[in-house]
Amino acid sequence: MKKNVCARPLFLKGAINIIGFALVGLIQLPGIELVSSALAQTTSQTSKAPQVKQKTVTQISKQAGLKVKPSSPNQSFKSMSLNPELFKRIEGEYSNDGGSNLDYRVQRGCLRRSYNEESLPANLGLDDRNFNDFFKAQTKGFFDRMRGNCIPYALALGSRNRFESLSIMNGPMQDAKTEIWTFTPSVAGSFLIQQDYLKDESKRFTEIQLPLRDVLYDPKKVGDKLPVELIWELNSVIKQIYPEESSALENTNSVVRLIVDFGDKERWAQIWAAEIIDPASGEVFSSAFWVERSDIPGAFYTASGESIERTFWTNPLSYRRISRGVGSVRASSKKVASSKNTNAAVAAPKQRYRTHMGIDYSAPIGTPIFSVATGKVVHLGYSGAFGNLIILEHPGNYRTYYAHLSNYNAELEVGNEVRRGLEIGYVGSTGRSTGPHLHFELRKDGIYVDPYGAKTELDLWNMRDSDSGLLTREILLLGTPPKS
Repeated sequence: MKKNVCARPLFLKGAINIIGFALVGLIQLPGIELVSSALAQTTSQTSKAPQVKQKTVTQISKQAGLKVKPSSPNQSFKSMSLNPELFKRIEGEYSNDGGSNLDYRVQRGCLRRSYNEESLPANLGLDDRNFNDFFKAQTKGFFDRMRGNCIPYALALGSRNRFESLSIMNGPMQDAKTEIWTFTPSVAGSFLIQQDYLKDESKRFTEIQLPLRDVLYDPKKVGDKLPVELIWELNSVIKQIYPEESSALENTNSVVRLIVDFGDKERWAQIWAAEIIDPASGEVFSSAFWVERSDIPGAFYTASGESIERTFWTNPLSYRRISRGVGSVRASSKKVASSKNTNAAVAAPKQRYRTHMGIDYSAPIGTPIFSVATGKVVHLGYSGAFGNLIILEHPGNYRTYYAHLSNYNAELEVGNEVRRGLEIGYVGSTGRSTGPHLHFELRKDGIYVDPYGAKTELDLWNMRDSDSGLLTREILLLGTPPKS
């Protein structure tokens, strides 16, 4: 019999009302059903996640994490023909400052109730008179429905304490009467409200608890609880948020609390929240939350707003050792003898160098290689110096390259969509290679990006202003309620 470890449905969502802008998101929490409202019919494309759809028993692929794009009569996705545009080797240092907020941070807690609850932003140190006045005018009814002795909140601030977003909940209980309001600045200089009412049950989210030591050291033990591609992702998330000051947590009864969407043929399975907690006291040692974005790949952030995405995008192997990074590589050169005197000493050759772009990860032949992000296969086949090569295309004009492979996932074809964490190929030494390793490249708009460069900043790895409200809302919706 298949065992379930503390698995129970999570609840979510209700009607959404936004002042000044129509936006409907889908949110869930434990124990309730989703009642659609008239506003839910006007779901924005910027909503947090796709609408819940009834699962079907139709098998779309032999392997989780892989979606097969049906071929048309005039197109064969098994074609290995090369597109020269994919192989332009353009050097450059890419820095993105279009909306990336490097000083982003989140304050979270449960503010004890008082007679001046409508001054909550000021009580949290938010010195913005316009927002404080707006908050007071909009929340009179909200505080009439308060329960418990504190107000859960998540406040995000940017550079120079600039207000980014504020989410509040009408008490530390998560049930049918729970409301979460999220405030964000608008581009017009005013403010927006998104109101989430948790009234109905949704089966989209499930809460699962797993022993921390199993997640860290024995992924096979969680194999019957999660899809295979989520095991790799979960292990990576937990290793990044594991608190270094608590190095012996795995020897305790600590558990990993997960909020998971198991997906269907329209949606990938996804971990939406991961927390390391003490089940006895309920203390949360660390946590991470998934933020879904429509124009670029989604991302994991900690409860304090710190991105952990850079590590994902540079971790295509479970076993890895970086053998070579970006820089000059010595090229071979032939010795040239003097034509006038055959007995003369051979002239010292002039050493030549070529630029090496990409990161080389040394590993034994056959070591599994994983997709670092969800994307589409745009090349699968042999390509000169790259040897056996896979190229994945990701939202936001990003591409990742996986070269010198010994073999590919047998089910993979050009045109397939693959989820992050899918096993796409295996380490080899094909093409121009001096030994078994994976050559990995990340490119943006056709320009090579050094993922380890000190000045490299990408929108993939930084909280953008437009994403802030999503994170603070997720923290309150999906995280363990904070104590007063």
